[in-house]
Amino acid sequence: MKDEALIGSLPAGIADRVVSARAADGVATVVLDATGLDASSRKEIERDLTERLKTTAGIASVRVAMTAEKRARRVLAVASGKGGVGKSTLAANLAIALKRAGMKVGLVDADIYGPSQPTILAASGTKPVAQDGKLVPVPTPAGVPLLSMGQIIAPGRAIAWRGPMTGGALSQLVDADWGDTELLVVDMPPGTGDVQLTMIQKHKPAGAVLVSTPQDLALIDAARAGQLFEQQGVPIIGLVENMAGYVCPHCGQVSDPFGVGGVEAAAGRLGLPFLGRIPLSLAIRESGDAGIPPAAGDGPDAEPFRAIAAKVAEWLAANE
Repeated sequence: MKDEALIGSLPAGIADRVVSARAADGVATVVLDATGLDASSRKEIERDLTERLKTTAGIASVRVAMTAEKRARRVLAVASGKGGVGKSTLAANLAIALKRAGMKVGLVDADIYGPSQPTILAASGTKPVAQDGKLVPVPTPAGVPLLSMGQIIAPGRAIAWRGPMTGGALSQLVDADWGDTELLVVDMPPGTGDVQLTMIQKHKPAGAVLVSTPQDLALIDAARAGQLFEQQGVPIIGLVENMAGYVCPHCGQVSDPFGVGGVEAAAGRLGLPFLGRIPLSLAIRESGDAGIPPAAGDGPDAEPFRAIAAKVAEWLAANE
């Protein structure tokens, strides 16, 4: 129930958030909807509300409670059947492009044995801390918070863990304190092993994006990865063709050392959406090594990632 006498003097920004308000025995009790507000904004509104209501006749004290609609965080898996096809590059740039499109995005580097996201996102020198038993993601220059085993272990150290240990490490990364993050983009390890099964069965991705180069061997492995997700009830959002076409920086001629069109053709055969292709580009490789992903800027190398992100965002919106 709302006591109109109580909320009538409040500014619209606060009054619109009032769920209930009542006064009894000199005590005003107000419940506010705090959806979308960070901690400092909540404190500011509570302070303002308390000061205003204490000037109301008959009110000696004010009690403020805040609730928020908790939106389920979704997981987007970026996967491949084999390594070396540019999966991590796509995952990082896709996360950045989705963030720039207005989504609250975090990135999990689930490639436990070969983490590369700290390098791609320029976060190698910062270790995550634990708070209340949960890891706190590390901010990155691109604005996408990150958690990766590459931030936890010593640089260059090999990880020799059996399946249960990798599953436990993955859960610590996914179940971290992600705050108001709406979407976790997960850079999966290549193949169809323990990490993939843990990810699918415990954390149930909303969908998966598969990455492959155009040649037949990579496509065969990508199809296997897709089968694993589909068998476990995870929809395939679509396929991405990477390293498709190389433009010579000297003469401008386009060549296709890995072929072209193979992933698009495979998507057609499998009845899956084709999300787009990313060229074999020295600039994309160098920017990843330098910790400056193309999607963080507005140059031509960002366009393929933005186009793919737009299709992924459309799919996510249609499958909420």
